Amino acid sequence: MFSFLKNSYQKIKSALSSTRSILGQRISSLFGKPWDESTFESLEQILYEADLGTLCVEDFVSHLKSELKLKPRQDIESILQILKQRALEILASPPSVHPATPDEKEPLVILIVGINGSGKTTSIAKLALAFQKEGKKVLLGAGDTFRAAAIDQLTLWADKLSIDIVKSKPGGDPSAVAFDALTAAKSRGSDIVLLDTAGRLQNKTDLMLELEKIQKTCKKLSPKAPHETLLILDATHGQNALDQAKTFHRFVPLTGLILTKLDGSAKGGIILSIYKELKIPIRWIGVGEKAEDLIPFEPEDYVEALLGIDS
Repeated sequence: MFSFLKNSYQKIKSALSSTRSILGQRISSLFGKPWDESTFESLEQILYEADLGTLCVEDFVSHLKSELKLKPRQDIESILQILKQRALEILASPPSVHPATPDEKEPLVILIVGINGSGKTTSIAKLALAFQKEGKKVLLGAGDTFRAAAIDQLTLWADKLSIDIVKSKPGGDPSAVAFDALTAAKSRGSDIVLLDTAGRLQNKTDLMLELEKIQKTCKKLSPKAPHETLLILDATHGQNALDQAKTFHRFVPLTGLILTKLDGSAKGGIILSIYKELKIPIRWIGVGEKAEDLIPFEPEDYVEALLGIDS
């Protein structure tokens, strides 16, 4: 177990290397000399560049100012620890949403949403593998019928992982796929159903109405389903990812987020920004291309990697 946790931390550390150079190193350099009001203005800029967003930036700067006024002679390590503890306090604040619990002998139904290009289909496969490793029987529902490539891609993953999949022809009714997937899961004794959905239709309203229809279809077979609705976000989109989360959450209440492509982003602070504003839990993060590189989100590992604090 210790080896697994250490490996996960190293993966996060490596994935956030670009952000670490912005935050940890630049903060250390900034406070390596006597500080004044201009120091905090520079700190604001550094935090904005890491995509912490207005609410987090104001919170961090105000908090650090207060701490340094009480104890002005803080070394770099202490300053980073102050920022670490504040970040952990933000991530530990109660979430605004909670997943439902399936009734006895019913599968856990997870609806996956997100725009095209966010890594949605690949993340579903990685999530399926993670659950499979826990000994769960997983079934995939290829509900992104708007995009033929999504069905083909998910089918390839299902074959590779030896996981059941329910699908239709391109252009088919996504709600029908959801109905068939839940029906199949119940008859086959599946533990978890992962439902893919379209990332784009003719316009945003069409997309959101389609997602609402899928949710209603799920409830016909299982009143509490979908038990989770996870939004896939591309971390390289920075504050645009926050805007996407707001839009989806308004139409399709989310219970969690998956942040992909952290390894290709210098905007790793977006996780803090999103949670500070929306209080939607981060469930998983993508830290690489391999199937094993979707890992559960651990706040302390994330914050230490973000700030360049070696565990």
